[in-house]
Amino acid sequence: MSTTNVDGYEIEFTAEALAGTNEWGAYVAIFAPSDNPMHLANIYPRQRVAADVSFASEADAEAAAQQAGLDALQQLRAQGDKQP
Repeated sequence: MSTTNVDGYEIEFTAEALAGTNEWGAYVAIFAPSDNPMHLANIYPRQRVAADVSFASEADAEAAAQQAGLDALQQLRAQGDKQP
């Protein structure tokens, strides 16, 4: 599992071998700062990037997961900006 931090948010992204195949799935989760400095709030529970998409290599799956995480964070932040 790899992580990247963007403005206090932590994006976890990983590739996992898909059972019974030679392919990989991409997974992502996003955490935000919370009131407790020792804890992050899970705002985007771990999920597969796309159930119908698999990747030939672990590196390709991880790259796709990282990009999906960055895109999801951008959407989450945009939604937050629209709330009163």
